[in-house]
Amino acid sequence: MSAHETQNDLRNAMLQAMRRLAKSVSVITCIHNGQRYAMSASAVDSLSADPPSLLICINRSSSIHPPLFQGADFCVNILASNQQDIALACAGRLKGEERFTAGSWNANANGVPYLADAQASVICRQDGRFEYGTHSVFIGRIEEIFVGNTVSPLVYVDGVYTTSAPLPPELACA
Repeated sequence: MSAHETQNDLRNAMLQAMRRLAKSVSVITCIHNGQRYAMSASAVDSLSADPPSLLICINRSSSIHPPLFQGADFCVNILASNQQDIALACAGRLKGEERFTAGSWNANANGVPYLADAQASVICRQDGRFEYGTHSVFIGRIEEIFVGNTVSPLVYVDGVYTTSAPLPPELACA
């Protein structure tokens, strides 16, 4: 087996393994030179509580990558289970400004768009980045958070949208 075949096999196995990693679905938004951008993402995670920060991983071929690469601040909008239409719109069904026709959008004082009825919207000042493979990892220092009243995440696993179900009381953690 050649090194290329081994890398290809490893890539395919990794993709299959990642299908088993359930992740909450978010829509990442930003504004740059008066243009709003949005994309669905599951490659989002907390980074540190001190300072409060998170990270997002963005493919360099994504339309939101250039404004983020130029330093645009961003928002991570954590979607609720009833917001699959927004996830699909921002995953490519709609393009550009059309993506903001799905959902109810507001903007903070700096113009960063956020989803008014998301489970949570976390607005970040960009605080670092690095490139790796096909992606850039952007670090956001949290500046503002809007939290909804319910916890009912939209989840992506094995190529489909779903939601989490609570465990029976005897299996649930306190």
